[in-house]
Amino acid sequence: MILVTGATGTIGSELVRQLEARGAPVRGMTRKPHDSFVQGDFDDPDSLRKAIDGTDTVFALTAPGPWVPAHDRALVDAAVDSGVRKIVKLSAIGSTDEQMPANWHAAGERAVRESGLTWTILRPAGFASNVLRWLPAIEAGHPIPNQTGDGRHAFVDPRDVAAVAAEVLLSDHHEQTYTLTGPELLSVPDQVAVLSDVLGSPLSVVDVPPEIYAEQLRAAGLDEAVVTVALRGAELIRSGGEETVTDDVERVLGRPAGTFREWARDFFG
Repeated sequence: MILVTGATGTIGSELVRQLEARGAPVRGMTRKPHDSFVQGDFDDPDSLRKAIDGTDTVFALTAPGPWVPAHDRALVDAAVDSGVRKIVKLSAIGSTDEQMPANWHAAGERAVRESGLTWTILRPAGFASNVLRWLPAIEAGHPIPNQTGDGRHAFVDPRDVAAVAAEVLLSDHHEQTYTLTGPELLSVPDQVAVLSDVLGSPLSVVDVPPEIYAEQLRAAGLDEAVVTVALRGAELIRSGGEETVTDDVERVLGRPAGTFREWARDFFG
């Protein structure tokens, strides 16, 4: 039995679907009550143990935020106490230095590696589906906001992330860390050009300076730690610091990673 935490999110829901399609026994976990999944709260050790009870494999997906290290540790501790055999952690690209400010995943990665369990770590790039946040602007005919200038990133299809997760959960990838990217580097203007072509409608782009982006994030009520991470991530891409492309998706799945255009055609087509 495989426990998938974050089972209603972008990756978790797709992973549950793919595991079920492969005939694997799977149990989804969510923080809020759900008809199809068990309830488990990372801040409630008893609920975690109840969710994990009877499983031997855990997919560790914790919602982004400054609470990630504590939530990862709670999940690892519950998995060890419950006799789980294997854990796969969904991390993020570049999560290597625990001393880097707001690097939420590094401590969780260490906890997984030191757990004594069979482990695999997945570090996906930004999801192709993140462009869905542009839908209000697209529908209103407004320019697409661009916080990263001409900086490029190898956006990954979330279906590929879920497919890799399913494969490593069901086979042997012990002590492996995979950086999951798409096959090409794209800037926001590149992505907008693809969407314009797919939608058959010209879309424009407006640059958003970091100070304006920070004001918008704070106005949206986001925690200051989340604002800091968002700004750091945008600046890293803007400055060319996230131009990483790997073949790890193909290494695991035996096929190339999907392109952003393919994802856009499937979603908007």
